[in-house]
Amino acid sequence: MFMRLNFPVVLSIMGLLLIINSLAMLLSLSISIAYGEEAWKPMVYAAGITLFAGAILRLVYRKFDNKDIRKREGYLIVTMGWLVLTLSGTLPYLFSGTTETFADAFFETMSGYTTTGATILTDIEIQSKTILFWRSLTHWIGGMGIIVLTIAILPLLGIGGMQLFSAEASGPTPAKLHPRIKETAKRLWIIYVALTGLETVLLMLGEMTFFDAVNHSMSTMATGGFSTKNASLAFYSSPYIQYVVLVFMFLGGTSFPLIYFGLRGKLLKVFHNEEFRAYLFACMAGIVLTTTAILVVTDLPLERAFRDAAFQIVSIITTTGFITADYTAWAPFVTVLFFVLFFTGASTGSTSGGIKMMRHVILIKNSVLEFKRQVHPSAIIPVRFNGKAVTQNISYHISAFILLYLLIFFAGSLVMAAIGLDFESAIGSVAASLGNIGPAIGSVGPASNFAHIPAEGKWFLSFLMLLGRLEIFTVLILLTPYFWRRH
Repeated sequence: MFMRLNFPVVLSIMGLLLIINSLAMLLSLSISIAYGEEAWKPMVYAAGITLFAGAILRLVYRKFDNKDIRKREGYLIVTMGWLVLTLSGTLPYLFSGTTETFADAFFETMSGYTTTGATILTDIEIQSKTILFWRSLTHWIGGMGIIVLTIAILPLLGIGGMQLFSAEASGPTPAKLHPRIKETAKRLWIIYVALTGLETVLLMLGEMTFFDAVNHSMSTMATGGFSTKNASLAFYSSPYIQYVVLVFMFLGGTSFPLIYFGLRGKLLKVFHNEEFRAYLFACMAGIVLTTTAILVVTDLPLERAFRDAAFQIVSIITTTGFITADYTAWAPFVTVLFFVLFFTGASTGSTSGGIKMMRHVILIKNSVLEFKRQVHPSAIIPVRFNGKAVTQNISYHISAFILLYLLIFFAGSLVMAAIGLDFESAIGSVAASLGNIGPAIGSVGPASNFAHIPAEGKWFLSFLMLLGRLEIFTVLILLTPYFWRRH
């Protein structure tokens, strides 16, 4: 029997998120002060309104914090949390005049928090440092939010892929996980902050300015893709800078619990992980194929061909979206290959988007075993992942997720085509938004952006970004009548 939704506890948490977001805006305000920019006024207004709204919600509903959060409240908190962050995050863009319409501001902000990296800004370099820092900060907040979400919250809702990762059991229960949420989140935050700081230092050693190094490091670790330059990472011809970002993009696409084990010296646990091996193999195979294609169709030297191929393959698989070259200009084979990679994603428990390698591995294993089941219909042949049997519920969930993902892609492509986009741009924009990738193909490829998309298209793509970032079911379940029905 379902009980009525506990809206007060939901609103209390929304108030807390608004307060946290206002503090992030005040952090951006420090950039205005440091560089003597007039953009401090819009940021103060945005932070003040956000803080006021959050404080009101906390004062009114804080007494409900000790109430239990059930599964239905969990779904509502996750989805509403991202919407609240996005709505309040539009204020700096609107007050500063960075965007002309609310649709543009919402698209840019949703792209930031979902770490998609698609932009409507046609000239990034004329924007104030305050706004550029705010864009990157939305990435950084959203990236860590996703890690905490997938490690700590989604398993409580019974939909987290991290059930398969746990070292103690194939499926942690809420009772086991709940006492460790705070400690887990703290350790992941430390790793996240440390890697961001390390990349910043390394980029500065490559003669990148401190401001640009911080911004690109936040975008890299969030696998987001917002840059302070119109040409993205192609602006920097330094191989050193590109290789540093390449390494940290790969780390951003690696499961953060695995990084934690690696830092503790448990390297065998890392390399024995099936998802990590699949992720590494996909990157290496894509690099070899793309490097070969570049060498065939261009006269680039081997090192440059390898660097461009490696950077773009890792950028797409990890759904970061940084650009060092226009991959759609190399060869039709490469364009098709990259489009296929739009549907991969990196590791579960990372900041990357997409379907994720874990789901692909289990789906392929289950499909192969189906041939054996046809020959031995009475035999019980379970799928094994990391040496443990995968329950039927998880197998069904993965199959349903991938099917629903593809159905949304096809339906979304029809919607964007109806709005007026050509075929290549329609499928590209939907695949890139749903997979939280950023650059796509067609008129929204690496050499362009999303500014020309009609307003209704921007709203729709923003919805797809949220769907993809929150693992589809988390959002769509709120649209079903039985979620809201009181039984």
